[in-house]
Amino acid sequence: MCELYSKWDTLALREKHIGPSCKVFFAADPIKIVRAQRQYMFDENGDPYLDCINNVAHVGHCHPEVVKAALKQMEVLNTNSRFLHDNIVEYAKRLSATLPEKLSVCYFTNSGSEANDLALRLARQFRGHQDVITLDHAYHGHLSSLIEISPYKFRKGKDVKKEFVHVAPSPDTYRGKYREDHADPASAYADEVKKIIEEAHKSGRKIAAFIAESMQSCGGQIIPPAGYFQKVAEYVHRAGGVFIADEVQVGFGRVGKHFWSFQMHGEDFAPDIVTMGKPMGNGHPMACVVTTKEIAEAFSSSGMEYFNTYGGNPVSCAIGLAVLDIIENEDLQGNATRVGNYLSELLNTQKAKHALIGDIRGIGLFIGIDLVKDHEERTPATAEAQHVIYKMKEKQVLLSADGPHRNVLKIKPPMCFTEEDAKFMVDQLDEILTALEEAMGAKTESVISENTPCRTKSCSGRRVWRWYPLKICVPILQMPKEVNLELLSDNTTDSKENLSRKRNGVCTDKHSLLSKRLKT
Repeated sequence: MCELYSKWDTLALREKHIGPSCKVFFAADPIKIVRAQRQYMFDENGDPYLDCINNVAHVGHCHPEVVKAALKQMEVLNTNSRFLHDNIVEYAKRLSATLPEKLSVCYFTNSGSEANDLALRLARQFRGHQDVITLDHAYHGHLSSLIEISPYKFRKGKDVKKEFVHVAPSPDTYRGKYREDHADPASAYADEVKKIIEEAHKSGRKIAAFIAESMQSCGGQIIPPAGYFQKVAEYVHRAGGVFIADEVQVGFGRVGKHFWSFQMHGEDFAPDIVTMGKPMGNGHPMACVVTTKEIAEAFSSSGMEYFNTYGGNPVSCAIGLAVLDIIENEDLQGNATRVGNYLSELLNTQKAKHALIGDIRGIGLFIGIDLVKDHEERTPATAEAQHVIYKMKEKQVLLSADGPHRNVLKIKPPMCFTEEDAKFMVDQLDEILTALEEAMGAKTESVISENTPCRTKSCSGRRVWRWYPLKICVPILQMPKEVNLELLSDNTTDSKENLSRKRNGVCTDKHSLLSKRLKT
């Protein structure tokens, strides 16, 4: 891959020409990525990184079928979606088939933010109500209308909560108001929404919508307790509002057993509006709002025409159709279930071993690791989490930390993630946590029996995503300058000699293992 600039020139130009609020991953020592394949990203030196966070490249970075579909359509036609074209209606038909029957009308946009903004417009037009109930720590997009309903954003800046916005407690049964020892946390959290509605009505306000991610991502990988959405929908409908399920980050089979995350709550629950984006185009800007005929007709009755020049264009829809085909043909939902279960097993073993791990939660390939300083108090281990993600980067594994306290390690990899990848990631995490706990003076005991069965069977027999002939021996990363963190003493960090030692093409054991993993 030919580079225009060196890494440091790229960084300097970014600082000069790109807005300072546009942050990069690993700001203390950013990575320059020049190409990617499957679940791997490569820097300018050709060093590979296992991507555990890129839920945008849903079916894998640069999937050849996606590239082929885009190229084929671009060679023929790409135009305004206000012209008749088969791709948009074919995609809408295929997409609707994955959803409950009542959700059959599509509006195409270019991003999840656009989709959520449009969903609010639909909800407010439906019965003329204005107010929105959102969850604490929620994030729904970067448009002004969405920052207003995203506590994750507006509580970090100078913006104050608008009077038409009501914030309900996040249904977090580990760290929230009602925890796992509560007799009925779903009802307790839903009753908080009911109280908000009652108070709003007393003030003469009317509820237009309740909006929530089907699983909160930025909020800390939160899985709502069973029954919560049904009860909330009942209260919201009774108030004349609609239920908006934000699937921008968690849709398209990520949970494994279901195509949509809201479907985990059972067949007796269906939102009134579903928004989607990110994985829809595997990195290509494509998003959608799907709703009922009743809501769509009410929106149309306003007399205002809706159009989106690029939303649903022929190329976007060709890419979207390819993504749907790949999910089905490569059994990526099945892979999410198998690998997700295996990864959860490995992580729960680590939880029993490491005092820093307070909670493991997630479904399919959507998992959070809540790091704590104290198990009883559940004190967030924020600095430790930041240390871990930087040390994982040194080991060529990309993770991120989020949640209200930035102490939850997020795992949302491309759906072609394998059991081998899961084992590699957990092994690196184990080494880092062990060293960190030793440095902190933590007294940990393993409660794992020596006879604990170890799952070694690989699903490699089902790996139909072997797309690229990786025949080169990829060198191990030349480690960057150590990031200084106060929580570690100097004697716990690798020496500068070890960090900067070049392999000069010689494959160490670790290198050989990584190269083998890349070739399989």
